[in-house]
Amino acid sequence: MSVPVVAFFNNKGGVGKTSLVYHLAWKLADIGTPVLAADLDPQANLTAAFLDGDAIEEIWTRGSEPRTIFEAIEPISQGTGDIAALEPPEIAENLTLLPGDLRLSSFEDELSSNWPGTLDGKPRSFRVVSALWRVMQDSARRSGATVILMDLGPNLGAINRACLVSADFVVIPLAPDLFSLQGLRNLGPAFRRWRSEWKERLAKKPADLRDDLPSGAMKPLGYVVLQHAVRLDRPVRAYQKWMDRIPIEYHQHVLDEASPVTYPLASDPGNLASLKHYRSLMPLAQEARKPVFHLKPADGAIGAHFDAVRESGRDFENLARRIAERAGIAVPEPLTALSP
Repeated sequence: MSVPVVAFFNNKGGVGKTSLVYHLAWKLADIGTPVLAADLDPQANLTAAFLDGDAIEEIWTRGSEPRTIFEAIEPISQGTGDIAALEPPEIAENLTLLPGDLRLSSFEDELSSNWPGTLDGKPRSFRVVSALWRVMQDSARRSGATVILMDLGPNLGAINRACLVSADFVVIPLAPDLFSLQGLRNLGPAFRRWRSEWKERLAKKPADLRDDLPSGAMKPLGYVVLQHAVRLDRPVRAYQKWMDRIPIEYHQHVLDEASPVTYPLASDPGNLASLKHYRSLMPLAQEARKPVFHLKPADGAIGAHFDAVRESGRDFENLARRIAERAGIAVPEPLTALSP
């Protein structure tokens, strides 16, 4: 049985997607859910969040065994074999990382040229298109992960098509601006097209192909509004009109509802969370190389900062549990009641 894959994706960059995946991976691990954080963005920003420069240099220095997502798919990319197994590095208890690699971008052409071959039932084409999913699944089994959080780059190219075909669920990070709304208008049609195309291709899978393949469900779980400016606990007026438009855009373009109901943002079922920027805490967290909710007074989180640290912990735990509930992923019950 495959490990569920939750993709975090918006084809508009700069909305805080990687930071969201980083913090949710830590929070799921904290509450006792084994998680694999999979960095499938060729920019490898998630890897840089988890590991310092020395550790990344060591991983990227080619050894005898594969240590990154690119090295795991390199044999099939070069036509010399199938995917190679790798042991994902352990970041902390319940948390492992499938390291990213800038060389992954070179796999784009191979994925693009083999996509039509799956429609013709070619076994190699199925193996190429499913390679990223199969590496994630193998890494999750080796690490004991029960959920995979996948970070993607902000585009609709062949790599992300293969990644999203690998996704059981999708969470859409948003910023309250015109660019994110345009992103929603692009994502919905892309999801439906790729879902339909992959279903058609699965029907043409060769009978003798023994490899497991992803279902291509890519079910939208909802959206997360990130980095909204806050004044007196309310978004500043410049952002309000964009925040008000998010629900209708999501229901119309992503969920493809013919007559979408207009919800206020706060009560929209598609709204998983609206997270503060925690602007003053992020530099402290980056310097300490830990999530915001792990900051201690020794890291500079004192006074109002420490109150914000505790608030961020509640916010991310609420969000992690909401995502897990919608995805049907079992997580341990909280020891204390969470805020609504």
